[in-house]
Amino acid sequence: MMIDTVGSGPLFESLRADSLTSPDQLRELYPPPNPNALRKEIDHLTEETRALIGCSSLVFIGSADAEGRADVTPRGGPAGFVSVLDERTLVIPDATGNKRLDTLHNVLRTGQVGLLFLIPGRPTTLRVNGRACVSARPELLAQLTPVGKPPVTAIVVHVEQVYPHCPKSLMRANAWHPERWVPADAQPTSAEVTLAQLALPGLTVEQVEEVERESLRLRYE
Repeated sequence: MMIDTVGSGPLFESLRADSLTSPDQLRELYPPPNPNALRKEIDHLTEETRALIGCSSLVFIGSADAEGRADVTPRGGPAGFVSVLDERTLVIPDATGNKRLDTLHNVLRTGQVGLLFLIPGRPTTLRVNGRACVSARPELLAQLTPVGKPPVTAIVVHVEQVYPHCPKSLMRANAWHPERWVPADAQPTSAEVTLAQLALPGLTVEQVEEVERESLRLRYE
């Protein structure tokens, strides 16, 4: 089938016209999962998954606003910067960023997050989903590993689903194999992407690069 990208309207609407609409349609296309793939989802952190979170220096936070618009943002810090308070509670300290506060706003509105923990150089990933809130309680913040300066707030997560992923996606991506990475000069730089996004008359890529360098220099402020 040829996809009409012009005459009949936006490409997405054209593709959505005959898209799947029910779980039954989707399941017809795939074999059933291995029973263990279902069984290994539990509602609390084990000693092993707590240790894994303690080794993680990078977590991706998925959230959505009140209208269901989804967002994913990375958070990083020294290994173990996400604190596990007990088998059902973990805390992610706020870090200096762009101050848009997208994730925090989403948590305030929906009270839900999805987390994906990674350990650089290792294929293990861990998915944690649950209810969430934003806390500014001083005695809680004082317990957290600072990500730069002390956090202003923290995301507190009540664990509802814990699921260890198999490493296939990272292996397919050659994520930790530099020899398989795309060369740096084959991709646009961060400054080039930002310049195109801003589309401000007179702004140059050199000026954006200088702002980025200064921002990284002051990343803890």
